Amino acid sequence: MQSAKPGTVNKNLLLLHCTVIIWGFTGTLGKLISIPAVGLVWYRVFIAAVSLFLYFIFTKRNLKVTRASFFKLIFNGALVGAHWILFFASIKLSTVAVTLVCLSSITLFTAIFEPLINKKQISRLEILAGVLIITGIILIFKFESHYTKGIIAGLLSAVFASLFAIINSRLVRTHQAPVIAFYELSGAFFWITIYLFVTKGYTREIVPNTADIGYLFLLGTICTSMAYVAGVYVMRELSAFRVALITNLEPVYGILIAFVFFGDLNKMTPGFWAGALVILSTILLYPVTQKQLARRKDRRATKA
Repeated sequence: MQSAKPGTVNKNLLLLHCTVIIWGFTGTLGKLISIPAVGLVWYRVFIAAVSLFLYFIFTKRNLKVTRASFFKLIFNGALVGAHWILFFASIKLSTVAVTLVCLSSITLFTAIFEPLINKKQISRLEILAGVLIITGIILIFKFESHYTKGIIAGLLSAVFASLFAIINSRLVRTHQAPVIAFYELSGAFFWITIYLFVTKGYTREIVPNTADIGYLFLLGTICTSMAYVAGVYVMRELSAFRVALITNLEPVYGILIAFVFFGDLNKMTPGFWAGALVILSTILLYPVTQKQLARRKDRRATKA
């Protein structure tokens, strides 16, 4: 990845924070929608893919990719679908809070997987940052141990999220973000459709009611197609780990949004402020520490 100008990086960071705020609504929508997790994600990716296809038609932008790229994007869509299914399954098996705690482990998984996939040395700093993020979010929420199935689903969701984010950080170097989003979301819809067919999942349970339709539309358009494109776009300048690091502000933003709109003071506990401080400190200090370590390394190399 080429070094970017500070102004460009700052714009991408702002865009990523806005995207994470939008993602903060997905957990609540997932809880409000009555249909099972697989059906929920099936509708979500279908609505998102259709909205992106309409975007390409109206803007007359080129949607063509090579055969090799097509298969890469479609197969990566399977990881996207698996992540979201497990995410919403975790919410339905436990709570939004427990799921977000588990999802915070994406930072740690990315710190481990990214160097292995990109054949780089594992960064101790990134591992430390991942552990601190998990510590911070655990401080925010009381971890309920009796939600074992939900916890397992949440952790597996974080694994898949980490993998497709790392792959996207490479794909975005040669493809436009909307193109990546369209084919991956279409791929997710394709694989989930096959899964529902094999498991005979086309039952009345996945038929949405009137309220579900409205929530699914919001989830599929604003929280998926728009946010997904933005999330992929910023990877042109930001590493997969940096994106994962900032994504962990999702639960913090979620509680702040609830406070602004509903004035729920009960959620603003001392544990919240302590956890938020740990998360924010880690996110703000990580790039500073990274630069300092890089300078020390350069000095040592110069002296040698």
